[in-house]
Amino acid sequence: MGRAEERRARQKSARRAKRAAKSGGIRRFFTWKWLLGYVLGLAALLVGAFFVLYLLVEVPPANAAAKAEANIYKYSDGTIMAKTGDVNRESVPLSKIPKKVQHTFVAAENKDFYGDSGVSFTGTARGLINTALGRGKQGGSTITQQYVKNYYLSQEQTVSRKLKELVISLKVDQQKSKDYILAGYINTSYYGRGAYGIQAAARAYYNKDVEDLSVEQGAYLASVLQAPSQYDWSAAGPKGKRLVKARWNYVLDNMVEKDWLSRSEREGMKFDVPIEPRPIPGLDGQAGYFIEAAKKELYKAGVSENEFEAGGWTITLNIDRKKQKALEKAVRTELTDKLDPKNRKVDKDAQVGAVSVDPESGGIVAMYGGAGYTEHWTNNATRSDYQPASTFKPLILASALENGSTTQDGTPITSSTLYDGTSRRPVKGSDTAFAPPNEDNKSYGPISVQKAMNNSVNSVFAQMAVDVGLDKVKSTAIDLGMDKEAGGFDVRPAMSLGVMGASPRDMAGVYATLDNHGKKVTPAIVKSAEKGDERPELPDPTNGQAISRGAADSVTSVLTGVVDDGTGQAVRQQGQAVAGKTGTSDDNKSAWFSGYTPDLVTSVGMFGEGEKGKQVSLKGTAGGGRVNGGDFPARIWAAYTQSALSGEKASKFDLDTDMGAAVKPPAPPSSSDTSESPSSSPSASESASESPSSSPSASESASESPSASSSASPSGDADSPSPPDPSSSASGDDDGILRRQQQ
Repeated sequence: MGRAEERRARQKSARRAKRAAKSGGIRRFFTWKWLLGYVLGLAALLVGAFFVLYLLVEVPPANAAAKAEANIYKYSDGTIMAKTGDVNRESVPLSKIPKKVQHTFVAAENKDFYGDSGVSFTGTARGLINTALGRGKQGGSTITQQYVKNYYLSQEQTVSRKLKELVISLKVDQQKSKDYILAGYINTSYYGRGAYGIQAAARAYYNKDVEDLSVEQGAYLASVLQAPSQYDWSAAGPKGKRLVKARWNYVLDNMVEKDWLSRSEREGMKFDVPIEPRPIPGLDGQAGYFIEAAKKELYKAGVSENEFEAGGWTITLNIDRKKQKALEKAVRTELTDKLDPKNRKVDKDAQVGAVSVDPESGGIVAMYGGAGYTEHWTNNATRSDYQPASTFKPLILASALENGSTTQDGTPITSSTLYDGTSRRPVKGSDTAFAPPNEDNKSYGPISVQKAMNNSVNSVFAQMAVDVGLDKVKSTAIDLGMDKEAGGFDVRPAMSLGVMGASPRDMAGVYATLDNHGKKVTPAIVKSAEKGDERPELPDPTNGQAISRGAADSVTSVLTGVVDDGTGQAVRQQGQAVAGKTGTSDDNKSAWFSGYTPDLVTSVGMFGEGEKGKQVSLKGTAGGGRVNGGDFPARIWAAYTQSALSGEKASKFDLDTDMGAAVKPPAPPSSSDTSESPSSSPSASESASESPSSSPSASESASESPSASSSASPSGDADSPSPPDPSSSASGDDDGILRRQQQ
């Protein structure tokens, strides 16, 4: 062998040795011991990383989407009136969900929910791998994980979100009860039809509250969660219907397996087809006014505005659907159908507000706020920028009776006390000069308080307010329900003409207090409110005695005369006891009728509102002349009340009084009782408080009624009686004059 060949052999041998050495080193590192070490090391690394992740990841606050819920508004009978909020979600406590309905969700999604640790590691691992590979959404998560995803996290499909879901689920399972987690899952899941949460879903698919769901219906709602759009029965094709029914059967079979349902029960169950979808009601029409009024009441009761606007509340109102429809119809038929705003500018300015109250409960059973919340944002039922005018006069009499007041010469003020009804007669005893005109500047001479109320005589009540004491009158008015902060409520003689601001709701409360025998009524639109287990304490709408029963009942008795013989004749109704008062403000900018039966109190206000909210005259509305309280407001009141009380037995006032038009007059004297001269002096209570000059006799003036006029009064009140509506009231005295109906 030559040197060259020997050199090549050595090089080849060296290369073989090098390869052998290298190969031996790799094998040494891949022995089973080394492999086990690698696996354990990797596991330790992963456990360590997870431990660090567990320490770093905290349970976050709920995401905005999970907290955004609808507020549900219902009529007094429980039917839904409106929903507010972009998300149709309504949370309910688990206690409201029937136990077997709860089990349908567990059977559908996570049979071992009650015993697991809150996570499925295999399902999560599968989800992580598929997410990393871009395969989209994958199942296998527990109820706890799905709740965490819905409530705390987003719906994005990323590895980091999946890892957070795992950690937070473990922590939530340790920190919260299974019932808490199940309730959260059921209330945050999306069911299709725009419904988030089981209560919204129960309404959307079966038009019922969650507590009324059957097991069959619960199984469908639990099934639809898997694919809401595909499994919605109304929109599903043949395949979707087949799949959701298979899912429904799967749920019920799992319930049998877990002993949550007996086999005999299961065999008798049939698939309950959901109803067709319905549009969610909104804020149009009167609903917007109701909602705004309800929110203000709740805020006043201590509910945080931020908390309320976050949603999830169910608010039941006192609004009665039948009465509400009757009120809206009355406004339409008695006024708005007669308006022609295109050809008469004043018709465009006419606004109506009305509030109807149950005097016993204090609940607002009907309310009219205007043409519609989206058309006229100001709620005419609660606005207090217009004068109540002569509807304030009964409050002066109430104060006189409550305080045992007397006239300037010391005569007790009662319904039969005589006053000087001369128009523009200067008020005596006042530090401020005041001499108000009566309607059409008509003078009455000596006139009883009853007749003065019937005919709304300004000069009498201006004097009476001073006789009682203006401070006392204001105090009584506030006690009865007037707003002490109302504009124009100054202690001055002009107060007697109702020149302060007031709303139909205010006046409905005042008159309801009179109807309720002096027990204070503060009209409330909210019947109840709840969010989960939270129920704010609402004030009692009927609480405390504002004035004595005797004073309240006496005023009621007097006000029956206004309906029978005075400016409120348009509201008379066959056999039904009615009390009330008209009001027409200075310059005819507002007109009112506030009245009541024993069971229902309603105040109707009509307001002239021009551009930019400017107060304007109502004169010429609907092609007529001056608008009086005895005209459109009284006719609306009458039409509404007749419809609202239809089917109910006519009622009579239960009055504790010996005065006023509702009290039977004494029997005429017999022949043996004629010793007293017909011209003998009146009793002290009947004597005039002031000596009128050059005026007709009391008997003559008492029988007079002011004539209707189409011209506005110079100032102050201007009420005119309107003839009874033949469609809703008795003619003449066929039903017996109201003052003879009660003792």
